[in-house]
Amino acid sequence: MSSFSFSRRNRKTATAVATLAAAALVLSGCAATENGGAAGGDLTLKIGTALPVTGSLSSLGPPEEAGVSMAIADVNAANKGIQIEVLWGDSGDTVNNAWETEVPRLLNAGVNAIIGAASSGTSLKFIDQVIGKGVIQFSPANTSPAFATYEDKGLYFRTAPSDALQGEVLGNLLADDGHQTASMIVLNDAYGTGLAAATKETFEAAGGEVIAEPLFNDGETVFTSQIAEALAGGPDAIVLITFDQAETILPSLFSQFEAKNIYLVDGNLAQYGDKFAAGAMEGIRGTKPGPVNPDAAEAFNKRLEEHWVAEGKPSLDGEYTYGDGSYDAVILLALAALAAKSVEGVDMAKKLQEVSGGSGNGEKCETFAACADIILAGGVADYDGITGPITFDERGEVTAAKVDVYIYDATNNYALIKK
Repeated sequence: MSSFSFSRRNRKTATAVATLAAAALVLSGCAATENGGAAGGDLTLKIGTALPVTGSLSSLGPPEEAGVSMAIADVNAANKGIQIEVLWGDSGDTVNNAWETEVPRLLNAGVNAIIGAASSGTSLKFIDQVIGKGVIQFSPANTSPAFATYEDKGLYFRTAPSDALQGEVLGNLLADDGHQTASMIVLNDAYGTGLAAATKETFEAAGGEVIAEPLFNDGETVFTSQIAEALAGGPDAIVLITFDQAETILPSLFSQFEAKNIYLVDGNLAQYGDKFAAGAMEGIRGTKPGPVNPDAAEAFNKRLEEHWVAEGKPSLDGEYTYGDGSYDAVILLALAALAAKSVEGVDMAKKLQEVSGGSGNGEKCETFAACADIILAGGVADYDGITGPITFDERGEVTAAKVDVYIYDATNNYALIKK
């Protein structure tokens, strides 16, 4: 089993350097004019980022920031009546709480939208501040089912599908692999407990049994008791629903549990390489939301690496997780602004469903420039992005998405299991 696609129409309300050093406003394009427009364009969209430069999800910071950067470059180069300015920021996590100073800084600078956070638990810490200012919060990576019913005033969007989907894929994967029992070591936050619940529901519906679910809190560094509890009942499989804590937990499991029966998820699926002995992770599988078109994603990732290095940044080293979601978020915001003829958060929010193809019977298009041309000619654009068709429902949930299964080889790096 390598992927699972779904279509639904449910209600949406469903990680570098120190942050202050990144506080300078970066203009990617033409200088702003007094009337809020930009030289060579009629609209100036101000985007802030609250992505994990620091904290337990900092491995996701570079690809996500790269996605934002490349999307801005594409929009500004297209010169279709809108230019984007970006103010880089750090979400941190729920331990270092970088968001406590970063989010107010972004809002005080007058951003129209904030891209972030990656962690669902972190996003839930500041969502009310953002939407309370009439600013859009748009995450490339939040997957907690909690957002599906959050009262967000229509201002929260995400390009990642709910973990109701990833949990279904993971639970079925455990069953399809012949496991009868499983233990899960779970991060105690909205992401961890939500994904664990969805996985358990599916696995047990398929005849399996989750025999242990030890929790830990973000910031903990010793997991002796959780590992002991997970192993105590002799499970067939162990699932780690964590962020970077997996780097600490895995070495203890390698000496006590067969790697091929360990499962990871999007929060810890990383290219570990020489962090562990060669072959230590061989056979481990994991799940994460993936692109509908893997070939197009491969070309996108190559371009993303080239763009990021050209910007003077370190190589992404094969870690592209949620870079596509960040890219699509920025493109969608720019298209919504063009369609609304406004960069105000409330106005763009009203057009995001339309430009995603969730309403309006729009014309299909796959690049910002092509979609912008449709809008400027008086038509309705339906953007199909790198992540997939997107197609927001009336409350901003993606209604078409896919979760893929990956496997680790002897180099401790993962690759997609293709059908």
